[in-house]
Amino acid sequence: MARPRRSRAAEAVAALLLLALSAACGSRLPESDFEGGGRTTPSAAAEPIRVGIITSATSPVGGDAFTGPRDGAKAYFEWLNARGGVDGRPVEVRLCDDGGSGVGNNECVHRLIDEDEVVALVATTALDYAGASLVSRARVPDIGGQPIGAAYDTWPHLYGIYGSLAPREGTVGWDGELYGGTEVYRYFKREHGARTAAVVSYNQSASAAYARLVERGLKAEGYEVITEQVDFALPNFRAVAADLKEQGADLVFDAIDSHGNARLCAAMDDAGVELTAKVTNVQNWTSTVAEDYKDAPRCRNALWATGSSRNFEDTGHPAVQEFRDATEGLKTHSQWQLEGWAAAQWFTEAARDCAEEGVTRACVDGWMSRSQGYTADGLLLPVRFEQLPEPPATRRACLSVARWEDGRGWVSQGDMDHTCFDVPQLAYKP
Repeated sequence: MARPRRSRAAEAVAALLLLALSAACGSRLPESDFEGGGRTTPSAAAEPIRVGIITSATSPVGGDAFTGPRDGAKAYFEWLNARGGVDGRPVEVRLCDDGGSGVGNNECVHRLIDEDEVVALVATTALDYAGASLVSRARVPDIGGQPIGAAYDTWPHLYGIYGSLAPREGTVGWDGELYGGTEVYRYFKREHGARTAAVVSYNQSASAAYARLVERGLKAEGYEVITEQVDFALPNFRAVAADLKEQGADLVFDAIDSHGNARLCAAMDDAGVELTAKVTNVQNWTSTVAEDYKDAPRCRNALWATGSSRNFEDTGHPAVQEFRDATEGLKTHSQWQLEGWAAAQWFTEAARDCAEEGVTRACVDGWMSRSQGYTADGLLLPVRFEQLPEPPATRRACLSVARWEDGRGWVSQGDMDHTCFDVPQLAYKP
């Protein structure tokens, strides 16, 4: 049976939220105008295989918000080229920074597809994937992209890192709706006895909409839900913390930005709030927790992250150790880097299979459409693209769970391949 996960497109609202809350427009800046990725050439005479990576590296959200998948994919291709590339051919990486804008994204798509003639896009991480329809019409496989928005549940030839069950015929999901499961809430209820959960949001439409989605999922799992909303311009996190302590919340979920999360945690520490978990998502699953939450040691050690890929600190797993060895030169590590690495590996396996007949867009796309259950040597939960005509009512969903501990970092909680639940699927509009 397929094992789809809770929709990460829904979770990515947290990333889109920052743009919605920002008054800045931002400008698109070239990322060294498509610098080469792999610098070690397996053979000087071998024709390179060219791929493109689109990243909102400079955007109103912030300089480092979306670069993790890019960095992980670049690291993989450099590692690959040092070992001979694909059948003796190096992979040449062309980078493009779309600036977080739709106009910039369309420019990146045009340059990479029409001018640079890349075989595929890999590890796309775009705040506004306006060029997705152009990619699809050109039949260029987009492999292992992050589902920020609904593009990967809309267009054929786009293969998101977490898979999709939607028809992908040019319209979003099923009649404009996507579906997500409640496995995260089920996990904390069954494994840790949580019964009361708080959802903290800003008084802003995108934030409030995501908070309502979380609230629906919690209620479907039988939680008593506490809703807390703060003013975006002048948030009173102290008042929220005091109320959370009074009402005895077990869990805290949020629809606020990273800076707000740090301030909320500090306020909860000052108020003496004791939690089972302060739950965050894959985008915040990074090695910078100690610095980001330096003023909130109690809350920091109650941070839990959930996702669909193996903990980047789980070096007892050979595929994770390989990733860490190849990226030891990076200043920080993150779950998104590991997923970018997995996306590049996914493309590489397709290219190797196509090497004899020719590494073309059509061959790679055909291999991708058949790559059901792909795991990147155990880095990902099995990824599927089923194109179901009707949305599922329930699904068996698995998840990766880790908890932050000072001195140890992110500690895996059980094995993601066996932390699975049969849960309802709830509709939402992206």
